Amino acid sequence: MPQSRTRSDCWSSAILRLAEGVTPENGVKLWTPNPGPQTAAYESLADDLFYGGAAGGGKSDLLLGLGAEAHHRSVIFRREFPELTELMERAEEMAGGYGRLKRGSPGRLSLQSGRQITFGSCPHNQNKKRWQGRPHDLKCFDEVTQFTREIFVYLKTWERSAMPGQRKRTVCTGNPPTDLEGAWVIDYWAPWIDPNHENPAEPGELRWFVTTKDGKTDTEVPDGEPILMEGEMVYPRSRTFIPALLSDNPYLSADTDYLKVIQATAEPMRSQLLYGKFDAVTDDSQWQVVPSDWFDAAVYRWEMNAEAIGKMTALGVDVARGGGDATTLAPKHGDWFAEIEEIPGKQTKTGREVAGAVVERTSRVQGEVRIGIDVIGVGSSPYDLLVDAGATVDGINFGAGAGDTTDRSGKYKMLNVRAAAYWGFREALDPEYSRIMLPPDKALRREMLAAKWKLRGGKIQIEAKEEVKARLGRSPDNADAVVLAHYADRNATLEFW
Repeated sequence: MPQSRTRSDCWSSAILRLAEGVTPENGVKLWTPNPGPQTAAYESLADDLFYGGAAGGGKSDLLLGLGAEAHHRSVIFRREFPELTELMERAEEMAGGYGRLKRGSPGRLSLQSGRQITFGSCPHNQNKKRWQGRPHDLKCFDEVTQFTREIFVYLKTWERSAMPGQRKRTVCTGNPPTDLEGAWVIDYWAPWIDPNHENPAEPGELRWFVTTKDGKTDTEVPDGEPILMEGEMVYPRSRTFIPALLSDNPYLSADTDYLKVIQATAEPMRSQLLYGKFDAVTDDSQWQVVPSDWFDAAVYRWEMNAEAIGKMTALGVDVARGGGDATTLAPKHGDWFAEIEEIPGKQTKTGREVAGAVVERTSRVQGEVRIGIDVIGVGSSPYDLLVDAGATVDGINFGAGAGDTTDRSGKYKMLNVRAAAYWGFREALDPEYSRIMLPPDKALRREMLAAKWKLRGGKIQIEAKEEVKARLGRSPDNADAVVLAHYADRNATLEFW
């Protein structure tokens, strides 16, 4: 049976089987996966599969092959639609004379077998509703690290099929993230790709997870049996990760010119593309509020002084009242931050319960403890109760004006209190001056490094909490609690402001 290769020699990972005059309905496959990781990914039973890591491992062909051979209605997403051009050309080549490609946005390949593969994009969060209610039994995300977690979770919601017995799944491909916005993928598939995970998983091993109703928190469970969570029976979904290297692709691995290009790439991208290393350092954004090496230096200082230094001087409180969120407490002992405490929202359903938790953690401290709490929304009630209790509490309104507050240079004013608080904490972490010590908390690091800034009318503006949440897929409560503690304690650390 002749093989159709042409462009495949450059980047195909598949063995194409096209027989002239024989249609897919007669049992001839349009595509067969390569032996090894690609076959393992094709046959995996995971509900959410991540395949890839390195460049050239046959990632895109896997998605097309699944759509052509194993699913009835498929969709393949890229973040920007122009990025789908080569993929659609590859799909047309794979189909040969047994399929018709409709170009446009979205594009669609219709095969004689009745299967369809749609090609779509979702460049911005507000675009995701265009895909609401569109059912597909295969949801694919090519280069998943380019998507935000919020977009990813929303688009795969309509993974379903009306065909009896048709399998449904989500398959993602991609290289390690090259910026911090894609780091949520490391959390989502942490047992396989986070080198510091406490219970690592083997490639291809199935693990099961349940997600809270608000979609913010994933919890690993022992198996796929339904469990009672938040008053309803929840069915876990399975996940796995299967790594693929350039050497797993018999076509590209023989292309020494392609290998030379990757080997000539600077680190950390070289290790990411060649070996699929997820622990390689990603580049900071020029608009990132807290540089990653400043944060890491503060963690190093903490690890050298892992015992509390002096009494508690401040407590940052990010309030949650019920639901899936947690009330987050950040204790500050001078320059040293204790590990962040999260109290489930169901334990702080009222302002009185929040205030009680704060009092319980500060009442045993001799001397004054400054409490920084965001008074907007659900924070107003516990603030009032703490004031009535005689606590030293700073009701911080992130949206209020910051007056004449400037950065250390005196050149730029702050748009609001949120900017003053976050920029002040950035300056407190400056290695030239800093003695701040932060706990080795992965969630705190991701949240703190996610915040971005810009100049607006000559003033520094920090992006809204909702924007950070949209990228991370979770609310940056830990970062806010730390910043609130530092801002409330600013009079004690004026040398850093």
